Amino acid sequence: MRETIKLLLDGEGHRTSVAVDGASALELAAQEATRPDLVIADYNLPRDVNGLDIIASLQSQLPHQIPAIVLTGDISTDTLREIARHGFIHLNKPVKAQQLTRLIQRLLIKAVPSALENVPQLALPLDGRKMPTVFVVDDDAAVREATRDLLRENGYAVEVFADGEAFLRADRFEGCLLVDARMPGMTGLELIERLKADGRALPTIMITGSGDVPLAVEAMKAGAIDFIEKPIGHIDLLASIERALDHSGDALKLSQSQDTARTRVASLTARQRQIMDLVLAGRPSKNIAADLGISQRTVDNHRAAIMKKTGSKSLPALIRLAIAAA
Repeated sequence: MRETIKLLLDGEGHRTSVAVDGASALELAAQEATRPDLVIADYNLPRDVNGLDIIASLQSQLPHQIPAIVLTGDISTDTLREIARHGFIHLNKPVKAQQLTRLIQRLLIKAVPSALENVPQLALPLDGRKMPTVFVVDDDAAVREATRDLLRENGYAVEVFADGEAFLRADRFEGCLLVDARMPGMTGLELIERLKADGRALPTIMITGSGDVPLAVEAMKAGAIDFIEKPIGHIDLLASIERALDHSGDALKLSQSQDTARTRVASLTARQRQIMDLVLAGRPSKNIAADLGISQRTVDNHRAAIMKKTGSKSLPALIRLAIAAA
């Protein structure tokens, strides 16, 4: 079962570590490279250990509390009360894939560490002005609600919509738009293009699937200021909104950002530009190597050099820079 869950979550873009028992889980968490953001544990573990004890031990090793999901078969009412008392989420086996992935997405969005130095602090207006409104357009009710709650906790006014058509009918003009790329009916990209055609300059952030590079590039060319990949982390979300509002409201900063991007891209060699273009087209290193007749290791070395020269710490950051430089 654990391998099935790992395959499911890896496919959703999560980095998933698995352990066969409680001792292995504690050993993993003790390693500096493995710091979980969420734990899923079976209630009945080998060697007469239960999942509640392991989760408690894991959390004692971390600087802040993390959400946890406990999987069970038929259990007593007292056990259910014990799970609830710890503040953990309970799911009955067999677990439905969609139920699990939506629950994880909601928990990760709402999980805000108490280690405040790791959380971007919002510049709240001191002159009586209201914080900008963020419009969340997503067909997943659980994601809409979790995103709304997080943003409200951070001082934003929030309005949520189940689809692009509902947002257009509301006729909103001021604020920031956060829109899922793939929705039934009008897609996120179609909504961005419609707003652009109507002359409504609303700073927009596209939510894309992990690794959906071509769609992210297309969205930014259509007018999106930024994009973030699923699974959405609260720090990335807040930083993206701040970035979108900051650049959209200040033409000078936007121009300076574009100048910096062009300078960094100009520092690349012809081969590095060629490889960057293929990366932005969504081509994996293996395919790029075959296309260019070079080794995959050479491609990976060029990619590392591209990231260093452009100052990009992630693929989304590289895409933002490349679009700004165009």
